[in-house]
Amino acid sequence: MVMRVFVAGGTGVLGRRLVPRLVAHGHQVTATTTSAAKLGQLQRLGADGVVMDGLDAASVGQAVAAARPDVIVHQMTGISPAHAGKPDLKHFDRWAEPTIRLRTEGTDHLLAAAEATGVPHFVAQGYANWNGIRRDGWVKTEDDPLDLYEGTPAYVAMAALRHVEESVVGAGGAVLRYGGFYGPGATDDQVELIRKRQFPLVGDGGGYASWVHLDDAASATVLAVEQKARGVFNIVDDDPAPASAWLPYLARCTGAKPPMRVPKWLARLLAGPVVVTMMTEGRGFSNAKAKRELGWELSYPSWRQGFKEGLA
Repeated sequence: MVMRVFVAGGTGVLGRRLVPRLVAHGHQVTATTTSAAKLGQLQRLGADGVVMDGLDAASVGQAVAAARPDVIVHQMTGISPAHAGKPDLKHFDRWAEPTIRLRTEGTDHLLAAAEATGVPHFVAQGYANWNGIRRDGWVKTEDDPLDLYEGTPAYVAMAALRHVEESVVGAGGAVLRYGGFYGPGATDDQVELIRKRQFPLVGDGGGYASWVHLDDAASATVLAVEQKARGVFNIVDDDPAPASAWLPYLARCTGAKPPMRVPKWLARLLAGPVVVTMMTEGRGFSNAKAKRELGWELSYPSWRQGFKEGLA
């Protein structure tokens, strides 16, 4: 069934992989950008481009009403260096502020526009990398809540993710909890730090994380759109793993020296509590539900294969 798909955030790192897949499936895609200079890029991807400010209710309402979509796909974030600067997990709340606003105010504006124009389906971006609840095992399902990291600079960002899940699922839509993205353009900042030996292992590196290649994230999103999926889905690979496994391997794949190891007390002083908790207590995620209910098949079932083959 051909659908009119409205992709909010079409020029982001995932949007650029998602839009051409939707077009290849025969869908009519309208995709947004915040910059008129990027409209040509969207056109080359096969979409009708529109400039939209996701934090302006009127701008969102007008764009959605003009597109008359069958489904809205919310991929708006503000984590690119152009919007947020260099990653700063010590001051997570300040660094993530653009994304926090897009996941709270932006989500609300899109949902209001969907209701006003009768859009029947909604798919939104969530997050499932290292932020599973820190109890009862290292790998979490969709039945497990996300950890809010209360008392740390990550709390506001984690609360924003909870807002996305509660509001979108409450409206009958789907939230795709993507793992840590890798692939073209997704890990450049991390790779740069690794090559400079500025991305150390903290403590025992026992905290788990889950990863997903951009192409696999895009394919899962197409399935959620076409199947009118509802509820929460972990979109991660088959291989949740501790930092002590994936970080040295990523360094080898990028031709870098092995990462240095620093004690928790020093990392807490230099990088803040979020990094320490992430790398020593983080929880990964299971993809069993997405594979079972969406029929999702991964091109990169493990970061071990993906880091080696899928970073270029």
